[in-house]
Amino acid sequence: MIFFLLNFLQKTLAMKVPTAFTYSSTRMLLAAITTLLITIFLGPFFIKKLYALKIGQPIRDEKECPLLAELHSKKKETPTMGGVLILFSMVVALFLWMDLTNVFTWLFLATTLVLGILGGWDDYLKLKYKNSKGLKGRWKIRVQFFFASFIALYLVCPPFTSFVEKMSRLPSPSAKIQIETHEKKGVVVQNLTTSQYISRIYFPFFKEPIAVLSNGAALISFLFIVFVIIGASNAVNLTDGLDGLAAGSLMMVAIVLSIFAFLSNHVGLARYLNIMYIDGSGEIAVYLLALMGACLGFLWYNGYPAQIFMGDTGSLALGGVLGVAAILLRREFLLALVGGIFVAEALSVILQVLSFRYRNKKRIFLCAPLHHHFEYKGWPETKVVLRFWIVGLLLAFIGIASLKIQ
Repeated sequence: MIFFLLNFLQKTLAMKVPTAFTYSSTRMLLAAITTLLITIFLGPFFIKKLYALKIGQPIRDEKECPLLAELHSKKKETPTMGGVLILFSMVVALFLWMDLTNVFTWLFLATTLVLGILGGWDDYLKLKYKNSKGLKGRWKIRVQFFFASFIALYLVCPPFTSFVEKMSRLPSPSAKIQIETHEKKGVVVQNLTTSQYISRIYFPFFKEPIAVLSNGAALISFLFIVFVIIGASNAVNLTDGLDGLAAGSLMMVAIVLSIFAFLSNHVGLARYLNIMYIDGSGEIAVYLLALMGACLGFLWYNGYPAQIFMGDTGSLALGGVLGVAAILLRREFLLALVGGIFVAEALSVILQVLSFRYRNKKRIFLCAPLHHHFEYKGWPETKVVLRFWIVGLLLAFIGIASLKIQ
C-alpha cells in the first residue's frame, strides 16, 4: 500500500518522494522490521488471550509415546495457534511494502490464507475434541492438492495463465536468460514466457538447467510443482515439535531464498552470476524477509521454555510459502538442500511408517519425527534444537556458495 501510494504521488501528482522506498532492498528490510515489531509487541496480548481461551497444546498419547509424553508433560497447557500472529504480521507487511500490481504478491497472499485457514481448522479440531488428532490426513492432503494444482495450472498451462491474467488484470510472470553465443556481442538475451521459464529445472552448483519440461513433459512439471508445495508444507509441519526448532530453521531457509530472489531481480547481477533474471522477483525477496522477521519475533516467545507454539496454523502456511517461493525462483532443489532439516524430518516419518508396516512392526528410529529420536537417546531439548540449527546454518552456507561454485 505504501509502495503504491509513493508511486501514485510520484507519477500522478509529480511530487518528490524518497526513491529509496521503491527499491526492493529497502522494502525487504522494512518488511522484516515490520513483522519483527508486530510479533514482539503483540505477543504478550496474544498469549494472554490464548490462555483465556484455554487453547492449550495437545501432546502425544502416553500409550503411543510414553517417554515423550513424560518429557513434554509441562507443555500441555502452553497455548498453540501462534501461527495466527505470524501470518497476521506477514499479511500486514505484504499490504504495506509489496507491489500490489505484481502477481507474485497475490500468489503469496493466497498461499498464506488458504494454508493458514487449513492449519487453523486442524488446530481447532484438536482443541475442541479431546484426544482428537485434528483434520483427517486425507482431507488435509486433498485441500493442499487442489490449491497446489491451481498454482501449477496457472504456471504451466498458457491458456489458464492468460485467463487469470485477463480476469485479474495482472501481468503474468516472465523471465530472461543470457545465452552464450559465438557472435561479436558474446551474449544474447532470450525472453521467456511463464510456461517456458517454469519448465526449466535447476540444480545447485550447475549453471544450465538439468531438464526442460516442456510440451509433452508439462504433466511432469505440473506434478513436480504440486509435490514441492505439499511436501514443503508438511515437512515444516513435522519439524514443529520442539521449542524454537521450526521458527529458527525457517529463518535460515527464508534468508537464503531471499538472497536468490534479490539477485534474480537485477539484470546485471543475474548476468554476472549466470542465473535467470526473473522480472518482479524482488517481491519474493520482500515477502521472504517478512517471513524471516515474523519468525524471529515469534522466537522471542517460542524459544525454550516456549510461551506459545505456532501450531499447524503457522507451520503449514509457512512451509507452503517456502515451496511457492522456490517454485517461482526455479530453486526447488536448492530448497531441498538448505531446508535439509525439513527433508530429514519428513523422511524419518516416512521411513518409520513404512518400516512399521512392512517389517513386522519394527522401527528404524526410537521415535519419529527425527528430533524426538534424539530426545529418546537422552539429548536435552535445547541441545537438539541448537544442533539442528547448526546443521541448518551449514546447509544455508552451502546453498549460498552454490551461487559462485557452478
